[in-house]
Amino acid sequence: MTQGAVSGVDESSATMLHIDMDAFFASVELLDHPELRGQPVIIGHAGGRGVVTSATYEARRLGVHSAMPVSVAMRLAPKAHILPPHMKLYQHYSAEVMRIFRDVTPLVEPLSIDEAFLDVSGARRLLGAPRTIAELVRARVLAETGLTCSVGASSTKFIAKMASQRAKPDGVLVVPQSEILNFLHPLPIGALWGVGASTEASLARLGIKTVKELAETPIATLTRAVGEASGHKLQALASGIDPRGIVLERQEKSVGHEVTFEFDVGDRRVLHRELLKQANQVAVRLRKAGLEGRTVALKLRFSDFTTITRSRTLSEPTDLGKLIYDEAKAILDALDLRDDQRVRLIGVRAEQLVEAGSVTQQPSLWIEESEAQADGWRDAERTIDKLAARFGSGAVGPASLLNRKKGE
Repeated sequence: MTQGAVSGVDESSATMLHIDMDAFFASVELLDHPELRGQPVIIGHAGGRGVVTSATYEARRLGVHSAMPVSVAMRLAPKAHILPPHMKLYQHYSAEVMRIFRDVTPLVEPLSIDEAFLDVSGARRLLGAPRTIAELVRARVLAETGLTCSVGASSTKFIAKMASQRAKPDGVLVVPQSEILNFLHPLPIGALWGVGASTEASLARLGIKTVKELAETPIATLTRAVGEASGHKLQALASGIDPRGIVLERQEKSVGHEVTFEFDVGDRRVLHRELLKQANQVAVRLRKAGLEGRTVALKLRFSDFTTITRSRTLSEPTDLGKLIYDEAKAILDALDLRDDQRVRLIGVRAEQLVEAGSVTQQPSLWIEESEAQADGWRDAERTIDKLAARFGSGAVGPASLLNRKKGE
């Protein structure tokens, strides 16, 4: 279900997505029980003090909800099927879903095992309008996991989350910035974050029943009723104001990949192929994050577990896999390794990260042909980014990495 756009409305501002899996635990269980689709199903432990972990929408329509005692749920839905929960299975599918999200944008803020915010402002150039990106994510989640999700898109977190709830199940709702107040103001005040039963009762005593009435109430009146902090917060939300951005778990100071071989490797051709693979992986992560690296570092661990790290600083920061590979390969080839030395682990990192485009490039000694080649690599790698976001990582890549037999 995709809710249509308002004719003539520019949706380009709706770059904050809230993605919520549909009845996640129940939907995962139904992957192994397809015969129960379309029927009321309760996830929980029957008997004793078991509580409902999740339920299908068919059961929810009968009044079943999470945290309800299973005994009560069975009275509401006596024909429902009860399946025990499997948390490791849910964690597996959650990791798969989050991987898909991060294929589209590095700006992902997981809220729980089955929902996340995504900032797709940087992905628009490659993937199109926010609605297009939302549909792309939904299609990939379904194709790669068999699960459905609902997506809300807007210019703020708050409205995006409200939109995803309105889009459930299995739908998309885009609320561009110009339509936020039309979407928000007719709603009851209970729809706002932070408005529980007590706050709702306090506002009702002032005659405030809708979000529009709350937005138009003098701030002094609000703060007297619900307190200084809550009054300002609620009026901002009622006016569609929510300045929060994506909160990442950590700020990367370097980007790298490494691998430990199943068997120690002495063949330089195998090492070169692995470097090419890792350099392209590093470059993809840099471009997704809008970063470039000034330094390329090579890490080697040998069969005796001794480890060395060597690096080179580039004349200009880069996010191109070809240039990262060239530097890493040059570092490797310059090492005076013994004939009997075997490599146990190899890794490539981009360090001294800067925001892409923030460094003014100095006139280089490259001839125009080399500059044209660099532009060609850049176009090719960005095309690969686009295909990977649509079809998954590994869908396309350098020819030298394709169709290699295992161990070759």
